[in-house]
Amino acid sequence: MSLEVIYGEPRHRATAIQLAGILDSVVSSGTVYLGYPVLASADERVYVDALLVSGERGLIAFQIADDVPHQDGDWREHIENQDRLYAMLLSHLNRHDSLRRGRTVAVPIETVTIFAEEVDPPTWVEHGRYTDLTHVEATIESSLPLEPNLLIPLQAALERVTNLKPIKRRADVTEATSRGAILRKIEKGISNLDRWQKQAAIETPEGPQRIRGLAGSGKTIVLALKAAYLHAQHPNWSIVVSFQSRALHQQFERLVTQFTYEHSNDAPDYEKLQILHAWGASGREGVYKKIAKHVNAPFRDYSFAMSTFGRGNEFRGVCEELLQLTEAGKSEPLFDAVLVDEAQDLPSAFFKLVHRFTREPKRIIWAFDELQNLTESAMPSTDELFGEDDRGQPIVTLPQVEGDARRDIILPICYRNTPWSLAAAHSLGFGIYRDGGLVQHFDDTDLWTQIGYAVAGGELQRGQQVVLERSRASSPEYFDRLLNSSDAVMFRSFSSPAEQDNWVADEIQKNLDEDEIDHDDILIVLPDAVRAKRRASQIRSALARRGIDSHLAGVDTSADEVFIEGSVALANIYRAKGNEAPMVYALDSQYAAGSDNAVSRRNTIFTAITRSRAWVRVCGWGEESRVIAEEFARVTEKQFRLDFRIPTAPELEQIRRIHRERSADEVATLKRATEALTEVIEAFDRDEFNFDELPPAIRTKLADLIDQAASNGNDTTHDSD
Repeated sequence: MSLEVIYGEPRHRATAIQLAGILDSVVSSGTVYLGYPVLASADERVYVDALLVSGERGLIAFQIADDVPHQDGDWREHIENQDRLYAMLLSHLNRHDSLRRGRTVAVPIETVTIFAEEVDPPTWVEHGRYTDLTHVEATIESSLPLEPNLLIPLQAALERVTNLKPIKRRADVTEATSRGAILRKIEKGISNLDRWQKQAAIETPEGPQRIRGLAGSGKTIVLALKAAYLHAQHPNWSIVVSFQSRALHQQFERLVTQFTYEHSNDAPDYEKLQILHAWGASGREGVYKKIAKHVNAPFRDYSFAMSTFGRGNEFRGVCEELLQLTEAGKSEPLFDAVLVDEAQDLPSAFFKLVHRFTREPKRIIWAFDELQNLTESAMPSTDELFGEDDRGQPIVTLPQVEGDARRDIILPICYRNTPWSLAAAHSLGFGIYRDGGLVQHFDDTDLWTQIGYAVAGGELQRGQQVVLERSRASSPEYFDRLLNSSDAVMFRSFSSPAEQDNWVADEIQKNLDEDEIDHDDILIVLPDAVRAKRRASQIRSALARRGIDSHLAGVDTSADEVFIEGSVALANIYRAKGNEAPMVYALDSQYAAGSDNAVSRRNTIFTAITRSRAWVRVCGWGEESRVIAEEFARVTEKQFRLDFRIPTAPELEQIRRIHRERSADEVATLKRATEALTEVIEAFDRDEFNFDELPPAIRTKLADLIDQAASNGNDTTHDSD
């Protein structure tokens, strides 16, 4: 192991980087935070230029001095600064029971002031250490180590996530092996940021930053923590946290409020730190609405947008309109920093607006998960997202500078989903074991390993067969210890929706009566948002017959609320996005088997499965559900490995052409053409006429089309056995 360096915002960057290099040579493991987020009490704020957390050296806080003291009077200010720093750290750690021993904090705290040259403190100085860079090693040599069991709770306390989990006390759990007892253990296990989350939360470069990760990798928590850090360090900045799913508002407000209290012992100033939906609505502020108001442009609501720009293009249309209106103007920027979750669901025009109205150096942080995009379009590149300048150069780039905050961070560990449910979700989402071949694939094949897969066979190269499995390092150990694959993810197929709904209602009754889990631990996800109300009424009737209360999120609750104590939540896929539950029922999975708009349908089942924090039940009914059932059977037979041939670049283009998103008119035309061709083929099979009887022009055109398809197309089917 080696010392991990987290690049925050130190006031003396060059000196802080030198200090990190020295510490790296003398400390074998641990973390040094350069520009650790401020410590604050109700009365004052203390800046920490560097903070070392190490099992072998304990906790050492460094301040870098602006000047060198020469007289006793000069020393008093530095001594008082160290005393304040020590008192603030002591007060902060003393709030955590796991760090106390009786009436004292069990963690040894050292404070060090770094000067530009060697100093000799007065003899009357009792506490603290004062040195220069050349003597740092000798200065910290006598620092006391931590007790072995204190490192993890100390890191959690310093990273402000100690109280993030467990969410519930679960006082009613009595059975040691019940699902409720298992949940309690899982929730206790999620109390510390991993190294990638620490980087993403604390490191904010002087400019844009991208955060990528799977569902459940902690992107939302990271953004909330980052917003709280920035707000604590820059209380006068105008900071916005934005998102696409309105149901995320409640979650962000809870997290940001909690983290801000951890920093400053005070509530966030929601005039300066705003949590805003990307669009906004009547009576509700949003980023788009705020910009429109700022430039005196008309605010376009959903009804106007749908009638003007068409279904599926509503938000893109209003953003592009506002972008054109503001292009020639010289409007003042609005924001100092903008943090965007669910970037995969927002149009490029939105990001161009955000860029235009964010002050230099354009602190725009966006997080996305490519497979949670509920439309056909893949996440645009940075060039596509922000555009190019007049010379054709990208407006936004993400260069990595040594000794600077990371600008492109991938979160590879998935804390929400079990490795089995995640592999099943990717299998169904991509169509890995689909008879007709893949429906989508990443542009960058290396992304598989970056999001936590390991190559178990073959080659991770275009045109090659590969076998992928979740690496052990990409999942927390408690999943293997507490759960098993056959129970964590399960598929059930039924002959009718009523049969499916009754089975789900029976299972939920067992969850509540026998498994010791609560109503708000359960989420029923409906994939077809258009028919969600009707389907929800049928399922709710089945639950009501068993005396189980339920509600449809966004209809029986506010737009921002999903879970209610004492009631089981049902949500269409858009409401479910951004939320999670220990037990998820992903219903009507036959929706994903549809051939029209296949990518968005497949992304829907991926998103539904990845709402699960422990167990997921994928259900479907009718003949089409057998398609999904067979694919699920294949991935379980393969022990949740993904065994497939990676498409070449031309094959990937063909996959995208075949499975591109189609309008309702295009779908209807394709359906009519398919039915007509089927009728012709069946007539051939019945010998009602033969090919030569077709008009010559049609025969020639059909032959040309078949030849063209054969020469230009590539067979994208595969045999994974």
